[in-house]
Amino acid sequence: MTRTRTAMLAALTLVAGASGTALAAQSASAGAAAAACTVDYQVQNDWGSGFTAAVTVTNNGAATSSWSLGWTYAGSQKVTNSWNAKVSQSGAAVIATNESYNGTLSTGGSASFGFQGTYSGSNAIPATFTLNGVTCNVDGGTDPTDPPTDPTDPPTDPSGRVDNPYEGAKVYVNPEWSAHAAAEPGGDRVADEPTGVWLDRIAAIEGANGGMGLRDHLDAALEQKGSGEMVIQLVIYNLPGRDCSALASNGELGPTEIDRYKTEYIDPIAEILGDSKYADLRIVTTVEIDSLPNLITNVSGRDTATENCDVMKANGNYQKGVGYALNKLGDIGNVYNYIDAGHHGWLGWDSNFGPSAEIFKTAATTEGATVDDVHGFIVNTANYSALKEENFKITDSVNGTSVRQSDWVDWNQYTDELSYAQAMRDKLVSIGFDQNLGMLIDTSRNGWGGADRPTGPGATTDVNTYVDGGRYDRRIHPGNWCNQSGAGLGERPQANPEPGIDAYVWMKPPGESDGASKEIPNDEGKGFDRMCDPTYTGNVRNGNSMSGALPDAPLSGKWFSAQFQELMKNAYPPLS
Repeated sequence: MTRTRTAMLAALTLVAGASGTALAAQSASAGAAAAACTVDYQVQNDWGSGFTAAVTVTNNGAATSSWSLGWTYAGSQKVTNSWNAKVSQSGAAVIATNESYNGTLSTGGSASFGFQGTYSGSNAIPATFTLNGVTCNVDGGTDPTDPPTDPTDPPTDPSGRVDNPYEGAKVYVNPEWSAHAAAEPGGDRVADEPTGVWLDRIAAIEGANGGMGLRDHLDAALEQKGSGEMVIQLVIYNLPGRDCSALASNGELGPTEIDRYKTEYIDPIAEILGDSKYADLRIVTTVEIDSLPNLITNVSGRDTATENCDVMKANGNYQKGVGYALNKLGDIGNVYNYIDAGHHGWLGWDSNFGPSAEIFKTAATTEGATVDDVHGFIVNTANYSALKEENFKITDSVNGTSVRQSDWVDWNQYTDELSYAQAMRDKLVSIGFDQNLGMLIDTSRNGWGGADRPTGPGATTDVNTYVDGGRYDRRIHPGNWCNQSGAGLGERPQANPEPGIDAYVWMKPPGESDGASKEIPNDEGKGFDRMCDPTYTGNVRNGNSMSGALPDAPLSGKWFSAQFQELMKNAYPPLS
């Protein structure tokens, strides 16, 4: 269970100016105005022998260009690592100094940092703090002798989380996926890459069909962790009436079974993730791919409407399910929730972009969730949209005709996933999500390399020749999503690749099928979608084009050797 303790302390004086002269202390009758600084110290996770803490220092006095916060432990606490501050310890005395990017504290300004430590015996909060050498006391704050917060209360402040969980961390390699990859000819070149763990039905929590369950994966992640930081990536994917527009990824829960989703799926996951045994892991969740965008694009009033999506819009169970998941998982201090935000070929049009952002916020403020339960968003999950289209821009024109008028772009505002992700991030921040919101891009199958990868722009004969001749994404239509022929592995997982992007990830494990190319009876609730049939001539969602799917594909999530071989062959950057 996550534990929280808080100490609020305020200083009557703060060292001012280069001379080091201290400002005169005001009388106690000045009340809160006398407090020159406050310190908020929270123990967010405590597992009996170790803990993580979050500290926020707020300067209410004169501005300063650097800060040093000191305290002394009464017990055996030892700081082992830190983030967003340089923390050193000598005996019981601890000093935290600013990093280069957070040293300035204006009047009213704050800086936050976190750290991990060990202890034996008691883990009392420090009695006093000093800011730049001057003691902070209790005037205007909470007396540190007050009893601590109930240790069973969930954390209310997520500031103990690092800004980017992927930074400076290894990422968990799923041994089940790795074994499949390594068994393929040439697969050892990528078998050690980290991929997402998909919890796509209730049975997956304990381990479906003899496979690894959630605890098995978390235990394996602890073994891989060593002394450094470790991220494990989980896909939360079992909404009632799941994926109302694509039969291949339908799920086990009916449209009205929101209570089962909560009690039989989310609650057990939250209980496991909240186990103090796993407090040292950074747990990234991708929350319910393909759900919320369906409520914008595939409902009545659109050519793409389906009856199933109308049902889910009417009953609100997508929003309720996502909100409940965010709320329960967001209460766990080392969980980082990323909501799925579709991809540019789905939501890049003006009529989809803004309304989708709004419905993301609706879900994030439903069932007790708040925007603080959302660490970021992920785009292109299990999709094929190119990361960067470098041979044409959305602002280009050919003989006076805009690229947006080409058949491929079709009036979309974006040509690739990077531009879409960065724009969606800006939109989400503008409507109330955190300004430090991070984005993930799934690059597991969007490399589009090989012999068919263009080396330059297409001819300027007309706008379609120009775009089609230069685009990396070689799909017949950007609406095609199932086991695409010609696709390749994309950029390898990496942290901080571009501004606003926390990481490129392989959330969809390469080689796992999107859906069966023909109907296959199963007990997993997965239907047959013609978009996975290579003979299918299409529908309004893909411009009535051929599906572009590979033949002989198994059920979604099952190993598909032919696809894996094609992904390796067409990888970009190429495999060595």
